[in-house]
Amino acid sequence: MTKLSVNINKIATLRNARGGDVPNVIDAAINIQKFGAQGITIHPRPDERHIRYKDAYDLKSVVSTEFNIEGNPNEKFIKMVLEIKPDQVTLVPDAVDAITSNAGWDTHKHGEYLKEIISEFKRNGIRTSIFVDPEISMIEGAAASGTDRIELYTEEFATQFEKGNQNAIRPYTKCAMKASELGLGINAGHDLSLNNIRFFKENIPNLLEVSIGHALICESLYLGLEKVIKEYLKKLA
Repeated sequence: MTKLSVNINKIATLRNARGGDVPNVIDAAINIQKFGAQGITIHPRPDERHIRYKDAYDLKSVVSTEFNIEGNPNEKFIKMVLEIKPDQVTLVPDAVDAITSNAGWDTHKHGEYLKEIISEFKRNGIRTSIFVDPEISMIEGAAASGTDRIELYTEEFATQFEKGNQNAIRPYTKCAMKASELGLGINAGHDLSLNNIRFFKENIPNLLEVSIGHALICESLYLGLEKVIKEYLKKLA
């Protein structure tokens, strides 16, 4: 079974809109795990417009499944990760002003930079994953960096699938096969939803984990969080 890690950034966005503590991200994480999700993902950004750095520290004691922290490895982010020691850190090359992640790493151009950071996290017992576009050369560069896993950036697949283009899965399938050949674990995320997740899962060999936030929280507004999580788990089985 592919694990479901729920990104709770959007819950923090809603909380921050009123300046209080409702909805409470700690309670949300506890309930999401109770409903069956196998992980909690957060992606703190420098401006803390959704998940705050304090949230990351507070969540450490309540995440009993898998704690995955995503982000651009600036100095503050690296310090936080080394102090919290989550189960997994996912490195994402997002700009400071990015609304959301919109590209994977150029694993050749930034190869030495990634090697240095990844080696530090691994020395501290933290599994590493890096966000990559579905290109064979980027997969090869990822393997050279020493990372444990890759996270396939799935926005293009989701966009094309919505238009009826199922062939958009092909580069992802090829990259997953190459990653497995190179000994890399495979994660995926970005715009995956109840509408496309089963098709994606069925076409990606050795898919270990998906990280889903925006779509899952939006779907939960209509169907309820517990029901939506259980639907994802069925489709990922």
